[in-house]
Amino acid sequence: MPTPPESTRLSLEQRLGEHARTAWPQIRRLHVRHRGAFAYVEAELADGEQVKLMRLRYGGTASRWGFALYYASSDRYEDSLLPTGGITGTPENALDCACQLHLAAPDI
Repeated sequence: MPTPPESTRLSLEQRLGEHARTAWPQIRRLHVRHRGAFAYVEAELADGEQVKLMRLRYGGTASRWGFALYYASSDRYEDSLLPTGGITGTPENALDCACQLHLAAPDI
């Protein structure tokens, strides 16, 4: 698996941070940790709670990443499809999918 260059890592963090600020106001800050080809994304909420969201897998381009959701029940990341049906997508699409599952209030 290719490892993203530093410029791609920084770009990813900036893109996700900007998208979170505009689309997910309950997120105070995103924390992105890089390890090899993977980027692990965690949200810090307004109350200080930390929520693991997803793992992205670099595939050679800054605009398309593999996507895995975090499941607290098993404390694991599982490769997932995006709502578009694709196995790869933009970081912003992946963040929206993960936040809809982990942060959005359920319809009652």
